[in-house]
Amino acid sequence: YEGFKPLREVADDILANLQMMDGDLEKITISGGGDPSCYPEFKDLMEILGSMEVPIHIGYTSGKGFDSPDIADFMVDNGLSEISFTIFASDPALRAKYMKDPTPEASLEVFKRLCKRIDVYAAAVVLRGVNDGEVLEETCRWLDECGAKGLILMRFANRTDQGLILGNAPIIDNQPLHTVREFAEMVAGLNSRYKLKINGTPLGDPDIGSPFAIINEPDLLEKLPRVEAYATIITGSIAARPIQRILDACGNRSWVYGTNKEIACLITIDDLKEVDLSKIGTTVIIPGRAFVHEKEATEVLSADGISRTVIRGPDMLTADAETSMGMDKNGVLQMEMDGFAELIRIINMNGEKYPDII
Repeated sequence: YEGFKPLREVADDILANLQMMDGDLEKITISGGGDPSCYPEFKDLMEILGSMEVPIHIGYTSGKGFDSPDIADFMVDNGLSEISFTIFASDPALRAKYMKDPTPEASLEVFKRLCKRIDVYAAAVVLRGVNDGEVLEETCRWLDECGAKGLILMRFANRTDQGLILGNAPIIDNQPLHTVREFAEMVAGLNSRYKLKINGTPLGDPDIGSPFAIINEPDLLEKLPRVEAYATIITGSIAARPIQRILDACGNRSWVYGTNKEIACLITIDDLKEVDLSKIGTTVIIPGRAFVHEKEATEVLSADGISRTVIRGPDMLTADAETSMGMDKNGVLQMEMDGFAELIRIINMNGEKYPDII
């Protein structure tokens, strides 16, 4: 990014989008590559959006640009109804050190005031030995007292296999890390002890049982289409086992291959170069949002001289913890039903038919 867009350009974009809309405007979401709280013309923008008299959601802010608690009332008075606010910790000294917040006390007071008037969701990247343990317990207690609706905990990623795909690993040298299991257990424990909903990424949503909540719904698994063809599914290391279990419950006879990359949508061509080609079939389905060109993937996955067909699968098979924060269980299960029905359709359309079905 070269910098923030001038307010006039933003206003022109809004007007152009409104002119192309069908139906009524129900809400406005402020999002993008920058932090709204640091936008130099933020108050003017809020006044423009507030004049439209529809609810305003701020999809993300660090709050670092809020240097006066009074901005909380200003935003609500101009239509703000929901906000996702990165907190890191309720300790202003930690927030100042690790988020480089120049006015941490003011930012936390803004958060507190917003909780009294609108729906506020907190977020925190969790650094082992820094803002976990008793610090995190105190943060959760503070959030409960403020009246926050939820907290999304994000495990700190410091390695390429954890999702750092820009060649910038490690971000912090010698930083201890939580394993996926440790983090999931921590999230579940916190969620059981506090009133607000607490989710974690990469795992999970303890209330709903996602990702892949459908594993525990045999009646819904029975309603999915039956797998009738061979195809290799390539995915992330976290999702491989549950996807295998769900497909197997639908008659699958093929291998779900988990790469070293934990998160499927962060798979790159380098991950595919590490795939053991002796363990994959001639039809390969890669994640819909993987950072890979199909042509290049086909070349890499056919490097052993066996010609393979590479197909992009569905964008999503389940709801990650950030998505499920605003959903109910039925909504998540429906998302999973739709995703797996589409995946099985792709398998049956492109894979090699089972001999007893031909």
